[in-house]
Amino acid sequence: MEKVLIQAVKKKDKRAFEELYEKYSSYALRTAYLVTKSHSLASDAVQETFIRVYFSIDLFDINKPFKSWLYKILINECCRLMKKNANTVYLEDFPVFLEKEKHYDNLDTERYELLYKSIRRLNDKIRIPMVLKYLRGFKEKEIADILDININTLKSRLFKGRQKIKEYIEENCEGGSFNEYQS
Repeated sequence: MEKVLIQAVKKKDKRAFEELYEKYSSYALRTAYLVTKSHSLASDAVQETFIRVYFSIDLFDINKPFKSWLYKILINECCRLMKKNANTVYLEDFPVFLEKEKHYDNLDTERYELLYKSIRRLNDKIRIPMVLKYLRGFKEKEIADILDININTLKSRLFKGRQKIKEYIEENCEGGSFNEYQS
């Protein structure tokens, strides 16, 4: 089904592109927000990503997973915008309301917010792989391809991320432990 949709987009079918956008845009926006930590940058990154998808869809190999290709573009856009806007602070990003992910529906709001705060505190090199693996469900090989890094480097970053999240939660959790946050 997705291949048919992408074939139509390759033929510059605007309805097919709108359908593709509807299918992936909210998912991409939540990911971009977790990567950039800014609603404004996330919106810009998603917009730029879909513009790039539209104009470079002919370069996409229909036999490969579209989602990985899309996320490679999205992550590159997020990084480009973060670098470009490194000294900019957006007022609409305060206070931050974090959209609840379906993976964590069983967590109460306080624990959920603590988990997200711990993720947001990670540096980009660790946070981005953590978001892609644990919140977006990509396989390690896909993440390594998206980020253009060695699989062992990725595994090291994931390990460091888990350790840092565990430390932060245990330091900030009243009467609980990191194990309560794992699902």
